Amino acid sequence: MPLRNLQKLNDLIESGDLATLKTLAVPIRREFNRSLSFRSAMMISTHNLKHIVKIATLDAECVMLNLEDGVSREQKPYALVLCALALASNPISDKKMVVRVNPLDEGGAEEIAFLNPFMPDAIRVPKIRSVEDVLRVLSLVDESIEVHLSIETKEAWLALEKLAVDSRIKAFYLGVLDLFADLGLSQSFLLPDNPTVQYMLSHFLMTSRACGVKPVSFVYQDYKNHDGLRNWLELEKMMGFDAKGCIAPAQVSLIHEIFGHGEAEIERCREIVRLFEEHSAQGISGFVDARYGFIDEPIYKGALCVLKELH
Repeated sequence: MPLRNLQKLNDLIESGDLATLKTLAVPIRREFNRSLSFRSAMMISTHNLKHIVKIATLDAECVMLNLEDGVSREQKPYALVLCALALASNPISDKKMVVRVNPLDEGGAEEIAFLNPFMPDAIRVPKIRSVEDVLRVLSLVDESIEVHLSIETKEAWLALEKLAVDSRIKAFYLGVLDLFADLGLSQSFLLPDNPTVQYMLSHFLMTSRACGVKPVSFVYQDYKNHDGLRNWLELEKMMGFDAKGCIAPAQVSLIHEIFGHGEAEIERCREIVRLFEEHSAQGISGFVDARYGFIDEPIYKGALCVLKELH
């Protein structure tokens, strides 16, 4: 396993021996995790060796291997190789492994070319501004790898409904701090009860879902403020979100708690699916059940959606 000899890796990084470090990064065939049912997308900065060796033990359902913000220019070449080693060390994972590269013209294009053979489940590209940018991304990312996009520029916001130009585009991530800065809005407006913020979230959610793309809500940076995170999660749950970015294990636990489905709800959905399919086989598309009331195809489809999120 490429990440086992930690002392050797540390020595190479500390000595600045990038050439030898690169020789350790050997692509292997990974089994793609195609699931889009993840609730937590936890950011891991790949320049931190102590963090990436713990990937397998994390509870997060999506691990975001980060090469962009938070990684200095000097660290980025080493982070890229460590990212490749992390992928090669996890040929099969129950976590979706996504790499967030840098903007295409700031090293991202070269990072994608380097990472393609290491087969991440998805590559997330920031600072998208147009359909042309998306087409360029699609031309760079290997056809077997999903494409995820950060929505964090005013141009991307205006073009949101047009960006899903290919079935490989599976997720949009709301980069709210960059988006606010690009729009000239103060971060002080970023409150759960602010109507502008609620509009932003609802528009992002509905447009993404209408495009057949998974919407992932923004990272809550104040990772020690659990009450603040809970307030956001309860609002987003009520609106229809089922996934949120995060930066700490404690945030993962709270996200799973709020975005999970209770046993009673799951059992209700299973029963609705069973009852509808039994009646449908008899040519009956609408009926009244003593426990769950009127059941027809829209009710059935809603129950299926909940059960689909469990897999």
